[in-house]
Amino acid sequence: MNKKLFTIGHSTHPTDHFIALLHQHAITILYDVRSTPYSRFNPQFNKETLQKTLEQNAIAYRYMGAELGARSENPDCYIEGKAQFSRLATEPSFRHGISQLTEDIADNKIALMCAEKDPTICHRMILVCRQMRAVTPHIKHILADGSIEENEESENRLLQLHKITPDMFKDQPACIEEAYDKQGEKIAYTRKPPATPAPLSD
Repeated sequence: MNKKLFTIGHSTHPTDHFIALLHQHAITILYDVRSTPYSRFNPQFNKETLQKTLEQNAIAYRYMGAELGARSENPDCYIEGKAQFSRLATEPSFRHGISQLTEDIADNKIALMCAEKDPTICHRMILVCRQMRAVTPHIKHILADGSIEENEESENRLLQLHKITPDMFKDQPACIEEAYDKQGEKIAYTRKPPATPAPLSD
């Protein structure tokens, strides 16, 4: 199986450096999986600006935040205001996004992009790549210096982060799933409660 999937965090990269990272790994399509594709502090990554920059550098842009983002308009995907990755992963729109991604990586080099520099604190790994492991074992995270961290290496960091080790009752794959669950709970989006209206004065 030769299908490969890359991920990248835009972080605070200058535009030239970000494009250089994509060219270094011969990325042909960027999947923007941010639920909100705008950045107050890094406007070079606002949706329209980024799309134009990518097109000028022969890289296709696809906004997939509605399908593969970390938020949902469906209230059933939340418990006490916190998004549940396990529920997001079963949403029809998410499954459609996974199907589209699976189709596209057959003939293209695709990078999933979100904001976070470290893939282990981003839903692009904890939600999307977790599902894509069934499609391809070749998942690679492009780091800020251009080096690659294999998804298996990222998973090992998750195990260390949550102090999970295999034993006679739980093997390595089960431990990795537990680590994904714990990290999903840790990083999931939480809705702000609605403001309480001020009491009417006499």
